[in-house]
Amino acid sequence: MVYPPADAIVQVRDSSFLLGSVGSGDARLTINGQPVRVWPNGAWLAYLPFPPDSIAEFQLEARNATDSASLTYLVHRTVKETAPPPGATVWVDTLSLTPRGRVWLRRGEYLPLAVRASEGADVRLRLPDGTIVPMTAQPRRPDVSEGLRVFGGSGADLSWERDRYAGLLRGRAVGPDPGPLLPAPGYVLPCGMPGDTSWATVEAIAGIDTARSRWPLQVALLDTLPVMAELDDDTLHAGTTDSTTVGRALPGGTYAWFFPTGTRAEVVGRVNDDLHLRLSGDAEAWIPAAEAKPLPEGTAPRRGVVGSVTLVPDSAFVRLRVPVSQRLPFRVLEGERWLAIRFYGAAGDVNWMRYGATDSFVRAMRWDQNAPDEVTLTLELSRPLWGYRARWEGNDLLLDVRRPPVVDEGHPLSGRLIAVDPGHPPGGATGPTGLREAEANLAVGLELKRLLQGAGARVLMTRTSDSAVDLTPRVAMAEGAGADVLVSIHNNALPDGVNPFTNNGTSVYYNHPGSIPLARAIQSALVRRIGLRDLGFGRGDLALVRGTWMPSVLTEGMFMMLPDQESALRTPEGQRLYARAVLEGLRKFLGDQARNEAR
Repeated sequence: MVYPPADAIVQVRDSSFLLGSVGSGDARLTINGQPVRVWPNGAWLAYLPFPPDSIAEFQLEARNATDSASLTYLVHRTVKETAPPPGATVWVDTLSLTPRGRVWLRRGEYLPLAVRASEGADVRLRLPDGTIVPMTAQPRRPDVSEGLRVFGGSGADLSWERDRYAGLLRGRAVGPDPGPLLPAPGYVLPCGMPGDTSWATVEAIAGIDTARSRWPLQVALLDTLPVMAELDDDTLHAGTTDSTTVGRALPGGTYAWFFPTGTRAEVVGRVNDDLHLRLSGDAEAWIPAAEAKPLPEGTAPRRGVVGSVTLVPDSAFVRLRVPVSQRLPFRVLEGERWLAIRFYGAAGDVNWMRYGATDSFVRAMRWDQNAPDEVTLTLELSRPLWGYRARWEGNDLLLDVRRPPVVDEGHPLSGRLIAVDPGHPPGGATGPTGLREAEANLAVGLELKRLLQGAGARVLMTRTSDSAVDLTPRVAMAEGAGADVLVSIHNNALPDGVNPFTNNGTSVYYNHPGSIPLARAIQSALVRRIGLRDLGFGRGDLALVRGTWMPSVLTEGMFMMLPDQESALRTPEGQRLYARAVLEGLRKFLGDQARNEAR
């Protein structure tokens, strides 16, 4: 086998890796004439220069004392930018035109434009009525891929790209009509035909030469009447969602808000499949357009009122009930010993705050009108925050704040329910000799289960066989069972273009601040036990650690692509080493919690 597979399309700048197996550890391998190390099990890994073509060709030759084999291997590369035509004095890179597709804007809002064209040219956008929108040169440093940022340092390239241009379009419809902002179910958006005369054109002019291209952009200006929408992540009624719509600070960005189904907000724009919401005067978010239903025309945005609140203690959690005049967007903020809810588009009328029956867990409550249209309710806790969840019940927001479990300091794992998630399938990495990450993760997970049970813990496995389980049901399974902690077992791989010989190691990821002590404890134990490079622990926008009901981490113990690490994961000794490190990290984390409680 060889990776990347023949049907893959990789994204690399100048170098990347190939890996595979020659089937015999005594073979000698060369790629394009360069010797490549072969491990005892026949696995090999190489980091190679890629030619600047859309198809890179590699000649593989393997020999041992009695046999030989050769292979011409082609790797297809993504082409994000068009190479200038040979000999052209002026050109426009049509793949670089940004934005493209369908855009809906507020009147008076600026739309940034960007294009790559020949250096020194006079570049402009020409609208169908002859209006010219100038675009000025905007030299910049080359982009650094996220993979290089995460694994390979800054990857800084000190050169300048001087063929970049930017402009601003304001208050103008462009191109064929993109259709309604929030179409009814079944509506098919109109497709502008290439020959339509309403398309805008980008021009680059140098002396007497001009390059022109149609800009594939359809812009509509929104009516001055507001558009209101209700959020629902299950508009197709599949019944398999988590009833939460994710909000981002920019299209395609990291998750920042988690809006329960039924939340209402004003829509102020759209770019292709991303819907732009106004939450308050100072806050805006982007959500998937498919997860919003338009409210009847004429539904006006109005400030919601947050009323008096009540705490209701329970044996496992404390419930805060917040009456709100409508289902406003909100965000939960957290610290080590406090929790806050920020309501957007809200005014506070919190006449009283009832603590309910005597309960020492919530030390104090307060509310603030921290902006003209934002209200924040804050709970100060006497013990560390363990977990929380929020949902709508009518127009009341219910916030359940979970109590930390009672841990035996001498036997911190005794009686605790630990959710163990062997990551994948579907998906996952594959090692040089064909070991699938899902197989390796399951073997480590089952060994971890055995060790945990031996230490007195109860264990919930999200899967016990080589079967596919989606991400949302894994988290729901752990939350529904009331697990104290969730650990998702993984083994790593690198994105194309990153050198695996200098960028491998061990890491652990969390999402919420309350999981930092757990991530630190397990990372320390993994590095000590496995002995690989310490890549550190960090925050990751990963589905398995986004749940808020318990501390959750995702471990990346070894790298599937490294032949020696893949080989270790095939053995009971390697699996036991990984599992024992996670066990020790869990024991340290829970023991520390017990000691902190005793102070």
